[in-house]
Amino acid sequence: MALTEASEQQVAIITGAGSGIGRACALRFAKAGYQVLVADLDEATAKDSCREITALGGTAISHVADVTSWHSCESLVERALSKWRQIDVLVANAGVQIGGSLLDSTEADWDKILGVNLKGVAYCCKAVLPSMIKQGRGAIVINSSINAIVGSAGMAIYDMSKAGVLALTRSLAVEHGAQGIRVNAVCPGNTITDFHINTMAKKGIRVEQIREMTQGYALLARAAEPVEIANAVHFLASDEASFITGQSICVDGGFSVTGGG
Repeated sequence: MALTEASEQQVAIITGAGSGIGRACALRFAKAGYQVLVADLDEATAKDSCREITALGGTAISHVADVTSWHSCESLVERALSKWRQIDVLVANAGVQIGGSLLDSTEADWDKILGVNLKGVAYCCKAVLPSMIKQGRGAIVINSSINAIVGSAGMAIYDMSKAGVLALTRSLAVEHGAQGIRVNAVCPGNTITDFHINTMAKKGIRVEQIREMTQGYALLARAAEPVEIANAVHFLASDEASFITGQSICVDGGFSVTGGG
């Protein structure tokens, strides 16, 4: 099905857009008429997302980016500006997950999780803000997690990193609101992404079985699909959310209401 939803030609940078929620976001923004810079550490998956967008009539370019590197984040922004001369939206989605208790964590675990999930998000925001300030407008949406809201066992470093970006969301919203820049976050609940599908496939478990296994999750009794998270991200970035900033929206099927299920 071709992309049909029309809008002005705005520009969105989406990190971690080679797969999962990031790819769903890239497709959702392309559907809304955005020109999309698909950023990912994996060049092949970034190009796959671009091909999917262009096959549907959208506009996208891929860019290999390591968000833990300030130089790489600068390069990402320079690429978008050289191509389209503006950046209207940043979706700071790139993230990694390492399980384990605080007692079991290693220095390498800390460096990887904080480097991507916290410092990487901050670097991407820092890189896009000057152009948004110059334009007098812009929207940033940060992908956090329901784990930042509801405690869970065996996820100490990950949960802390995702809580940290909620503080960053509020801080940036306060600092740059008067400059026309809105900053919000989404906190997805259990979502069936490529990561989960590929991990379970190694154990011989099919995606249909994953959906069966997650039946009963939260108040809606199921896990989310990536497009459902992408829809919330797009809403927060769009003019329909023009008076929303500094907020963290739980997209969790009601999991946070009860803290279980």
